Amino acid sequence: MKKWVALIGYLEGFSFLILMFYAMPMKYFAGEPEMVSLFGAVHGGLFTVFIGLLFVGVGKHWTFTGLIHGFIASVVPAGPFLFEGMMASGEYDTEEAPAAEA
Repeated sequence: MKKWVALIGYLEGFSFLILMFYAMPMKYFAGEPEMVSLFGAVHGGLFTVFIGLLFVGVGKHWTFTGLIHGFIASVVPAGPFLFEGMMASGEYDTEEAPAAEA
């Protein structure tokens, strides 16, 4: 589960950066709003999957604190990258989480 959260978190973080630093300038400076529609939809889908994975893992793999920090990380630029490092360190692991999955 942590691997999926890490993967989707990275993709969601990169999609946000692409949206802000490529698609938005293309819309406002080049007059091409199509990129915002495309990357906005991709980012929205990845954001929804990321939040869904956080909900699925609460109690099974990580604590409620991990869920709250994941929510915060999902709305802060570059937050998913930092959150993944905190998850990999085992900071949010539950007692029942299998050690082999880390």
